[in-house]
Amino acid sequence: MRIPGLGGKVVAKAGGTVVLLPGGEIFTSLERGVIDATEWVGPYHDLRFGFYQAAKYYYYPGFHEPGTYLEYFFNKKAYDSLPKDLQHILDAACMESEAWVLPQFDANNGAALQTLINKHKVQLFQYPDEVLNALRPMAVEVLEEEAAKSPMAKKVNESFKNFQKVVGTWGTVSEQSYYNILQPKYSLKG
Repeated sequence: MRIPGLGGKVVAKAGGTVVLLPGGEIFTSLERGVIDATEWVGPYHDLRFGFYQAAKYYYYPGFHEPGTYLEYFFNKKAYDSLPKDLQHILDAACMESEAWVLPQFDANNGAALQTLINKHKVQLFQYPDEVLNALRPMAVEVLEEEAAKSPMAKKVNESFKNFQKVVGTWGTVSEQSYYNILQPKYSLKG
């Protein structure tokens, strides 16, 4: 499977063979059987890359990636040397960009998934509970291994776990309940 990062470490821990490929090589690698599966950005980009022509099965959830978030990088010395008003402008521009890009990304992914399923006959499958239950402790193990590599990694991991406890409960009560009750059910078998 072509899957980088922490997700790749989980797949390797589960016994899979992880292959790192640049985006431009994924389609031909799928088509030629060099890889059996890939993780890529999301349905919008999968559609644009034409992966449906070489892979007719689409599995979810992305166990390796809790959600999309953009990252902004600045040279710390340069940023710190700016007057406070310019730092605030940069901060606001980053927040504004995130607030605009994420809903656009979600809308495009939703439309692309419908196109993949309805036009290109890609079959959508949820990973079986047994698979997710087997991957969960491996994912926790990978995160703890990474957290042990530096004080900053440990701090980030602890912060994420604490936030997850709070937001996870609310997400289940709010967002997930809405989707489960009010939205039409979609076939998971394509």
